[in-house]
Amino acid sequence: MPSAPGAGRLRGVDDEASRYPAVGTLLGGQVDGVTCGPSVLVVTAALTGSGWPGAVAGRFAAAQRTAHRQANRLWPRALGTTPWGMRAWLRRHAPAAGPFRIRPATRDALAAVPAAVGPVPLLVGSRWLPRHWVLVLGIDDDGRWRVYEPGSGRVRALDPGLLRRADPTAVAAVLGWPRPWCLLLPTGRA
Repeated sequence: MPSAPGAGRLRGVDDEASRYPAVGTLLGGQVDGVTCGPSVLVVTAALTGSGWPGAVAGRFAAAQRTAHRQANRLWPRALGTTPWGMRAWLRRHAPAAGPFRIRPATRDALAAVPAAVGPVPLLVGSRWLPRHWVLVLGIDDDGRWRVYEPGSGRVRALDPGLLRRADPTAVAAVLGWPRPWCLLLPTGRA
């Protein structure tokens, strides 16, 4: 079956297939148990042309810590990063990523991910608590999402049908946690 135009990427991100990493690529992991959000922020900035805060390889850990301080001005860093802190950091430090709307992870919001104009930060967790940020990088030809999972530092493949079917075991195997809570959907309007 031939590939659909634009397959393998989110709409509007770039026409170059190399714009974002393939499944299995090691991007670098979070430096501690609470820097998943900052890892997602730094990778989003790098992939959208906003730049990487510092030299790439040796500075990823420092960039995460800096982003964490900047995103959590009033929120305790030990509790992770809030959606509002994520959105504010992206607005200030990664303007090329575009403005973002915070959306609860409803079926409609998740269905909008393939049409997004850039990478989509997604907050996942347990049934009771949001716990972990991941980043949807693009859509493969077979419809699977390319997701940067900062706990492993790798890009993984997620069948979005698992989210629709609410298959917690299979979702947790890919994203680290079973339930999507909210997402930051890029609007494409400055």
